[in-house]
Amino acid sequence: MNYSKNIRPTEGELEILQVLWQKKQATVREVHEAINQYKEAGYTTTLKLMQIMFEKKLVTRDSSSKTHIYQPAVSREQTQAVFLDKMIDSLFAGSPAQLVMQALGNHKASPKELEEISVFLQSIKK
Repeated sequence: MNYSKNIRPTEGELEILQVLWQKKQATVREVHEAINQYKEAGYTTTLKLMQIMFEKKLVTRDSSSKTHIYQPAVSREQTQAVFLDKMIDSLFAGSPAQLVMQALGNHKASPKELEEISVFLQSIKK
């Protein structure tokens, strides 16, 4: 799907997308149960959010049976890119370097992660 930069999922929609990205597809009940493992949410709230997400084309829905099956229509990577672009522009004055330094300064990266970052930096220098 062509991801519109004007359509950014809300916090609640992101929670639902996280479940769908992990499970690949799920019913409203399955999504609701997954979210209820870490926070209390009403079933009708989950249902309404998923209906809105369908209208916004964030998810697809197979309604061929009584129980609708939802799948993410946007990838995790597309969603991360939209949010990251906005964050770099608005919080870091367009500087990816400031974002990276802030992230690495506030969160301790493991030696493996630092090696992956180093390899990535070398690959984009070429």
